[in-house]
Amino acid sequence: MFRSALLVWLLWLAAPAFAQSAPAACPPLLQHSFKRLQDEQPQNLCQYAGKVLLVVNTASYCGFTSQFEGLEALNAKYATRGLVVLGFPSNDFRQEDADAKKTAEVCFNTYGVKFPMFATTPVRGADANPVFRELAQATGQPPSWNFNKYLVGRDGKPIAHFGSMTGPTSSAVSGAIEKALAASVTR
Repeated sequence: MFRSALLVWLLWLAAPAFAQSAPAACPPLLQHSFKRLQDEQPQNLCQYAGKVLLVVNTASYCGFTSQFEGLEALNAKYATRGLVVLGFPSNDFRQEDADAKKTAEVCFNTYGVKFPMFATTPVRGADANPVFRELAQATGQPPSWNFNKYLVGRDGKPIAHFGSMTGPTSSAVSGAIEKALAASVTR
């Protein structure tokens, strides 16, 4: 009896902390699942609700592939403040390997990527995965090449689009990330 009363009392004390850390409602943009690159385990994007996202279409054999280093640097710098970089390899521009293990090798071993990477998927046109279809529609900017970057606010709405030529550590990208991280979620 004493133990159950103690447990109820401890749960009552902890309730405010749990309420504050409750996950945000999942916005429509994130109501999708994709297989993880390294093991093809399905991942629901709702786990990133309430975070600021930098969604990027990637390729292993592109002149912009070295941007993985800058993307990982952003991820490391801002992760504790709520940024998550999400990488989506794509062969839409014929610069991605058909072998997922080779793609994973480039991402994780060559460039030291620690942010979430998903299995290769189309990112443009009628076959585009739903996230990129929605991002292109919202911004008016479908990926024109590899390493297009879409900044998404904590509310799940796109804020900005950056083309391949804009590096991930540019002042334009980092300034937009800083602003998005400082903004609170409005419901």
